[in-house]
This record gives sequence, structure tokens and C-alpha cells, in this order.
Amino acid sequence: MSDQGSVKSEYDVIVIGGGPAGASTAGLLAQRGHRVLVLEREQFPRYHIGESLITGCVGVLDELGLRERLDALGFVKKFGGSLVWGRDGRWGFKFTEGEPEFPHAYNVRRADFDALVLGRARELGAHVREEAAVKGPIVEDGRVVGVRYKLRGGEETEARATMVVDASGQARLLGRHLTTVEWTEDLRNVAVWAYFQGGEPLTGDESGNIFIEHVPGGWFWYIPIYDGTHSVGYVTSAAEATGAGQGLPELFQAKIAETAHLKDMLANAVQTSGHRNARDWSYACGRLSGPGWVLVGDAAAFVDPLFSTGVTLAMLAAAAAAKGIDVVLKDPSRETDVFERYEASYRDFLENIVSFVRFFYDAGLNQEAYHQYAQALIDPGKLFFPRKDFVTLISGLNSLQPIFDPEPGGSVPAAT
Repeated sequence: MSDQGSVKSEYDVIVIGGGPAGASTAGLLAQRGHRVLVLEREQFPRYHIGESLITGCVGVLDELGLRERLDALGFVKKFGGSLVWGRDGRWGFKFTEGEPEFPHAYNVRRADFDALVLGRARELGAHVREEAAVKGPIVEDGRVVGVRYKLRGGEETEARATMVVDASGQARLLGRHLTTVEWTEDLRNVAVWAYFQGGEPLTGDESGNIFIEHVPGGWFWYIPIYDGTHSVGYVTSAAEATGAGQGLPELFQAKIAETAHLKDMLANAVQTSGHRNARDWSYACGRLSGPGWVLVGDAAAFVDPLFSTGVTLAMLAAAAAAKGIDVVLKDPSRETDVFERYEASYRDFLENIVSFVRFFYDAGLNQEAYHQYAQALIDPGKLFFPRKDFVTLISGLNSLQPIFDPEPGGSVPAAT
């Protein structure tokens, strides 16, 4: 479905991108009664990587009214993580150790998940145009007031709005015009992955977990998706990949042979896809908002995939942006204040995750060291045990604190 209803040229909000960040932002704003246009470059459903969710996004799924639908689609429930990392060998954690309210997240087929969230935005009243390529912002007197876009096979046209949200992912369609990008130099990684059927599943308390195994030079993920299919990926530094002297598929196979556990789990599996690859280069834009515009999800920043933060960070940012935009549409005089708060809290969250990823990449430590570092980041007053702080951080649940509220000291009331 590439069009919906009568699409006008004047809106309260234009959202560029229909992935989890854009669809969540659009749905939550439409739910609050605002006129929203979503411009999505592709036709859904479409393939995407990033299949392992963490519990930090479950509250947003609830707000959108989607949790029962996720259960009905049969996505694998993920109750925690299992790791082969550090000096302690194989170990794991449960999400309930961080916050019992959210006992599980999901491993999802992203084509189905993303289509579900975008469809929900439509149901809530957002106008969605797929196969709509945004060409650039319309800027008047230093303020973004709309975008130029072109439907497939059509003519370039304009749409205008009070606020424009860039949720275009790593394309950064607004960010490229309006700000800079700052790369995290020590996290320039490459991922290569494929799909397998018939691999040995995790069982018992580990059933549904993502399995992560460190090997010299990088690490693997092993994610149960559906019907005995696992997503299997290898992440290494760009320098390691370049210096390996072989292609990424060959490197992938060679590194599987170096694993202690994964090679046995895949011993009877059949590879059912070709290899895909992507540059997992962590970055953050120099500014996350400005007059008339705001960035969410990968359009704002990308964090190393080690802790599966991508979709959760996108949806948390979407929820925060939607709250902030709702305030600004009702009281335009608050725009600067609200989005300064948004930007500061977003960066705090990013800095915590990036700092912890850097620390965790030292695979020569024990569990307690990782736990204590997590506590130092999010609980310096040591109100909880270090292990709880560790699970809270890697679940994305530290966002349940006021870190993502548009105003200091409390949340913004819902629209009436």
C-alpha cells in the first residue's frame, strides 16, 4: 500500500522514514490528535537486520497497543542473554534481574515487525506514503518548514509542517543538510551474517535467548527467529576484516571454526541464505535538533550492535520526540527548552551505552568487573547490586528514569 486517503500538503508533523523510529513517532503523535505525514522510501514489507529486541522498548510497544499482536504473530520470546565472554566462560542473565515488570522482549522478523508498527501508525491516523523519496528540507529564515519529495514515477512535490522528524536511518536525510556527523573511531566495525535452519537451540532457562560468543578478533551472535531458523552474524573491526586477506564470507566460516560452542550448535545446520554484510560504524550527529526539526533513531546516532540497542533506542527516542513535539505544538514558545532537554538526555543515554560497549570489548575481565562498571555509569550511589545495574543498562531500562522526559523533574501530560 503506497498511499493512504487524501494526502494534503500541510501537516503538524512530517516524519521521514517508516521504520521503528519513524512509525513509532508518527503513531504516538497521531494518537495525540496531530496531523502526521510519513514519507517512506521503500515499499513495506522490506528486509532489515536488527532482529533481537531488548525490554527497554516494551513500554513503547504497550503505548502503541502492539504487545498482544506481537504475541499473536508468534515471534520468539527472549527472556535474557547467554554469553561466552571474559574470564568466566559461559554465563548469562535474565531481564527480570533488571526490572520484573518486563520479563521478556522478542526476537523478530524485521520485515514483519516493521510493517506491523507502520501499519499501527496508519490505524492511529497518520498518512503514510511509501515509495516516497525525500529530496531535501525546505528551509525559510533558518527554520525547516517542510520537505521536497518525489513519489516513484511521479513529479517532485512539497509538503509543509510545523515540525519535521528525520527517522531516515543511516541515510540521515536531514542530518546531511543540517548538521555534521561524529564517528566513534574505535568502534568502526563490520558485520557479516547469514541464516541457518536446524541449528541446536538453547533450552531450559536459556530458551529464546540471544547467544553471543567472543572469539579472537570479534564476536558472533546466534538468534532464534522462527521455525528453527537462526540469524548468525560475526562482528569484527574494519581493520581486522581488511587485514584478514580473505572475503567476508570466508572470514565468517573460518571464525565459526574457532568458536568453542557455536561450531557445535551449527554442526547439523543448513545455511539457507547468502551472506550479507554492513558497516557497523558507530556515530552521532553533531546536533540532534534545531528550528523546526529533530532527529530520531539511526538518523541521530548508531551504537555498536553488541547489546542489540538499535530498535529499542529508536523507539525510546521516538517516544521522547513525540512527547516533546506534542508540547511544542501546543506551546511553540517552549521549542528551544524542550529540545535542549531532549538532546541532552539522548546524549547521556548514548554516552552510557558507548562507554559500556568500549569497556565490555575487553574480553579479559570477569563478570564482576562488567557489573561494577555498569553500576558506576548508571548507579554511582550504589542503590542496587552491581548485577542488577548491569542488566538494567543492557536492557535499555535505565530510560525508565527521567532520562527521556522532555522536561526535568517529570513526564509531560498526555494530550486531552
